[in-house]
Amino acid sequence: MVALACALVRPASMRGQASKPTEYEVKAAYLYNFGRFVEWPATVTQAQSDSFSICVLGQDPFGPSLNAILANETIAGKNVVARQISTPQDAVNCRVLFISSSESARLKQILAALGDASVLTVSDLPQFTQRGGMVQFILEGSRVRFEVNLATARHAGLKLSSELLKVAVNVRKGAPLGD
Repeated sequence: MVALACALVRPASMRGQASKPTEYEVKAAYLYNFGRFVEWPATVTQAQSDSFSICVLGQDPFGPSLNAILANETIAGKNVVARQISTPQDAVNCRVLFISSSESARLKQILAALGDASVLTVSDLPQFTQRGGMVQFILEGSRVRFEVNLATARHAGLKLSSELLKVAVNVRKGAPLGD
């Protein structure tokens, strides 16, 4: 389990860095690794382009770190790319969607616009998983952890690896509550 946690937090592009990663460098690494531990429906994998998109909706808190971490990485044989999007409708071509804290007031509308789309929603907004999101980043001291709303992910047709769920600090299995 320790090895999985290390793999989740440190993709190949971060290995060898001497300084301690920032909070958003760690979150960027998690976004990449979430993609490695989620299975999308076959219809999504066939309909997607030749890249694996990790998108940010709203103000980008990652700066250059997300692009740096994703550089030269692949998931399921596809190049991983970061995309900045401005509307939830743009997320249909994303596999992983980070919803920035700048979108807090619009969260209910964003999640409604995504509907049943097979997009893994991730945020560090408070009560994100209780409000219908799938993965919420949580700070425990200086450590970045996450919790999962398994019911919401399953509703979207996503299968989360048991290895991923073991590392989560909390897994909500009940019906998605929404806002």
